[in-house]
Amino acid sequence: MGNVKSSAGQKTDSMETGENTGTDVMTSVKLRNGVQMPMVGYGVFQITDGAQCEQCVGDAIAAGYRMIDTAAAYYNEEAVGKAVRASGVDRKELFITTKLWVQDAGYDSTLRAFDESMKRLGLSHLDLYLIHQPFGDYYSAWRAMERLYQEGAVRAIGVSNFPPERLVDLCMNQEIPPMVDQIEIHPFFHQQEAVRVMGSYGVIPEAWGPLSEGQKDIFHHKTLVKIAENHGKTTAQVVLRWHLQRGIPAIPRTVHKERMQENLAIRDFVLSEKEMEMIDAMDIGHSEIIDHRCFCTARQLNSVKIHD
Repeated sequence: MGNVKSSAGQKTDSMETGENTGTDVMTSVKLRNGVQMPMVGYGVFQITDGAQCEQCVGDAIAAGYRMIDTAAAYYNEEAVGKAVRASGVDRKELFITTKLWVQDAGYDSTLRAFDESMKRLGLSHLDLYLIHQPFGDYYSAWRAMERLYQEGAVRAIGVSNFPPERLVDLCMNQEIPPMVDQIEIHPFFHQQEAVRVMGSYGVIPEAWGPLSEGQKDIFHHKTLVKIAENHGKTTAQVVLRWHLQRGIPAIPRTVHKERMQENLAIRDFVLSEKEMEMIDAMDIGHSEIIDHRCFCTARQLNSVKIHD
């Protein structure tokens, strides 16, 4: 693929492509250190029942997902690890992410929290470790994550929910800048400025809530329904294809096997420039899920304790 810019303004020359089928079949994105991260993953947020989570992750891997995203604060790392080990898929083919909670921000506490996460996951190494929220002593936490990366316990390190100003501050004051910033991105909240800033610092954006967590009746939105009918696809597939064409990896969540399969079937069609613009027009410019710049969010998230 040539050095072409996506609609998000990010260069896509680092994208790996599949067999040429006449469509832009991006399967992974290259992080700053050369590690390949899949473009579509499976998220397990709010799947707190261990048995259900293990089943869902197993189903997702069987469907073809190779990136699984969890977090200490999701209370399901153990279930994810069990499903990964039971899948029969070579560990080298899987990309596993977990996250450090606010309560454990700090140098020594980050190292302890990482060890606990790895015990729950039952894995020998982690592919991506993220600071979950931009609160607490995340500077000390980052230095600990740099150590984990340098020691080879983690293949890549990054952050989650960091707005542009906090991301830039971290990038400019650390030995190893973040490689990924996982933030809320969907048709109602494009995060164009955040994505642009990430691009200028070599940080890959990753979309959580890529389907807006079902808010604003997204699956029946008239614009998406019209585009979906044009391609014989579902509205969810259209939204995920929109992310793909912006060059942004996404981690949709579903507990239904048929939807897991549908969410991966987005490489055999292309949204036209006009269709991309129609989805772009849906942006309301702010989140209706969470505001990380609000003092009440900082107070709330700092108050959440995931262990004694």
